[in-house]
Amino acid sequence: MGIFNRLGPQGLRILALMGVIALLLAFFATQIEGYLNARLFSRVSGSVAIMALIATAQTLVILTRNIDLSIGSVVGFTAFAAGNLVSTNPDMNPLLLVMYCVAIGAGFGAVNGVLVAYARVPSIIVTLATMAIFRSLLVEYSDGKSITTNSLPAWLTDFPNMPVFTIFGLEFRAAFVAALVVVFAVHLALTRLRPMRQFYAVGSNPEAAEMAGIDARRVVFAAFVLSGALAGLAGLIFLARFGNITVVAGLGFELKSVAAAVVGGVNIFGGSGTVIGALLGAILVDVIDTSLVRWAIVSEFWREAVLGALILLSVTTDTLFTRRLVAWRAARAHARREAALAREARS
Repeated sequence: MGIFNRLGPQGLRILALMGVIALLLAFFATQIEGYLNARLFSRVSGSVAIMALIATAQTLVILTRNIDLSIGSVVGFTAFAAGNLVSTNPDMNPLLLVMYCVAIGAGFGAVNGVLVAYARVPSIIVTLATMAIFRSLLVEYSDGKSITTNSLPAWLTDFPNMPVFTIFGLEFRAAFVAALVVVFAVHLALTRLRPMRQFYAVGSNPEAAEMAGIDARRVVFAAFVLSGALAGLAGLIFLARFGNITVVAGLGFELKSVAAAVVGGVNIFGGSGTVIGALLGAILVDVIDTSLVRWAIVSEFWREAVLGALILLSVTTDTLFTRRLVAWRAARAHARREAALAREARS
């Protein structure tokens, strides 16, 4: 129990996730020849650079008791819009391109936020609708055309694979490092800044948060705007990594972002979880996804089923874990009260 007290529930979840990732790597190493090598790290880290951002985006929304099913469409639209802009302006300032993508994503997030926070429409209904609407906007905007790698400037397509530093023979590349910086910045904001801590308060108990003077609607709106901004940033990295962008870009990211968040210990009912857990969840999901592609025994049609099973298992485990934790804390509080009464009786 001493270790439990020091680490806390979130710390234990993170340790458990790290252990599961290590076990998965060990398992697939016995099934796939030449599995553990630097190329595996490069493949997984390249995908995680995108997954980590959308998992973080989804986490911000889930913390407030909501969900964003439009993330994949936002990523796809932003990737195409950015590709269309930079292909005609190859010498534009990279910072301006980043701001352009973040602004597009934030704009889409604001649409979701207004409808959920102020119109009081359930987020699952709003984002299910905007998922289709944003995708349709992409189809109309693209007019059936595609963005190709050869139309993009070299500085953009070279960015994801640009080496930054090497540890133990593993090369950390620019896109992965940039994603880690963003994730840790969001983590620090959620743990240190009072406005961001309000996400947890609203998700835990919206009525109590309102009584404490927190504008719950503003917090929910901000969560969707920030989620959209991060999805827009993910769209830029998606463009830089793949180059070839069609109208189906980002399709399926909705399920993966939810899977990464809940597998990472983010409570689907809001109020608890960390973006570090979501990052590890993204790594876990991507390790499974990448490994199943190489493992010939499993059909590619089962990969989505595995992600669905992960979500179901994670939510069930989290619910049972939370119940046990609440019961354990209640028992400890009762034991303390009994001990205090006994001391008073003796004195």
